[in-house]
Amino acid sequence: MFTLAEIEEAAAMVRRHMPPTPQHVWPLLGARFDASVVVKHENHTPTGAFKLRGGVVYVERLKRERPHVKGIVSATRGNHGQSLAFAGRIFDVPVTIVAPFGNSVEKNAAMRALGAELIEVGKDFDDAAEAAAKIASERGFEFVHSFAPDLVKGVATYALELFSAHRDIDTLYAPIGMGSGICGLIAVRDAMQLSTRIVGVVPERANAYRLSFDAGHVVPVNSVSTFADGIAVRVPDARALATIRKGAAGIIEVSEDEIAEAIRILHEDTHNLAEGAGAAAIAALAKDKGRRRGANLAVILSGGNIDRPLAAKALAGGTPP
Repeated sequence: MFTLAEIEEAAAMVRRHMPPTPQHVWPLLGARFDASVVVKHENHTPTGAFKLRGGVVYVERLKRERPHVKGIVSATRGNHGQSLAFAGRIFDVPVTIVAPFGNSVEKNAAMRALGAELIEVGKDFDDAAEAAAKIASERGFEFVHSFAPDLVKGVATYALELFSAHRDIDTLYAPIGMGSGICGLIAVRDAMQLSTRIVGVVPERANAYRLSFDAGHVVPVNSVSTFADGIAVRVPDARALATIRKGAAGIIEVSEDEIAEAIRILHEDTHNLAEGAGAAAIAALAKDKGRRRGANLAVILSGGNIDRPLAAKALAGGTPP
C-alpha cells in the first residue's frame, strides 16, 4: 500500500500536531493471560482515538494541493469526524459531519466543540455516508471516504510507532471498522518485513467483515446492533477487504458481553477506559486461548470515547444496550 518512507513522512507530519502515543507492556495483563501483552494506547491522542492521525495527513495535503476546495464532508460514528474537525480547525478548512440519529452524545459534542457542523441522518453509519455524499454534491464540498488513502497512510503511523518499539510481536489483535487501522498495521508490518500475525476483530452483531473475509468478496449485512459503535459497519470497503484477506491471519468475532468484560479488564489491569471498539482487541485475545501461553502479544486500544452511561454500565458488571 505504501513504502516505509511514505509512512515515515506521514509520521513527521503527525508529530507536528501530537506526540507519539505510548505502547506499554502491562504486568497485570501478562499475569491474566500468561503472556506478554503490549497495549498500543491510541486512546491517548488529543481526540482520544487513532483516527486523528489520518485526518491531519488528509487535510494537510488537501490544503496544499487542492486549495480551491470549499470544504469537506464525511460520515462518522464519532472518531473519524473528530479527526477531520481537528484537522479542519488547524488548516482552516470548513468541515461538515453526518452522523446517524442516536449517535454518541459525547462524540457529537466533541465534534461540535472542534468546530464541525454536525448533521444527523439515518439509522446507522451507512445511511449517514449516503447522506454525506449527497451533501458533498449539493455544496461542492469534497467527500472524504473513511478509507481514503491519505487517511490510511496517516493512521499507519501508529503502526510504525508500535513496530519500531516492538519488532518481536507474535500475534496482534486489531478492531475493524471500515478497515484503515488494520490495513495500516498490515502495510507497516510488510514494509518492515516482520512476521507478526495480525488478527482482525469484529462484533458478532456487526460481522460483515468476517463474513466477507470468509466468502472472498464483500458481503453486506442488513443491520448492526452493537454498543461498539466505532466498528458497527454494514457494508465493508472492497479495497480494505482485499488488503485484509491478503495480510491478516483471520478475523475473530466477539460478543457484546465479551466486549463489556474487556472494558472491565482494561480498567482493572491498566486503569484505562476504553470504548467498545477500543476494548474489542482484548476481547479477542481473551477468546483466542490457543495463541496465548508464553507468547508476545499486542492489542490496539483504538479509542476511549465511551459515553458515561455506557461506561458506568460496563464497569458495574453489565453489558451496555
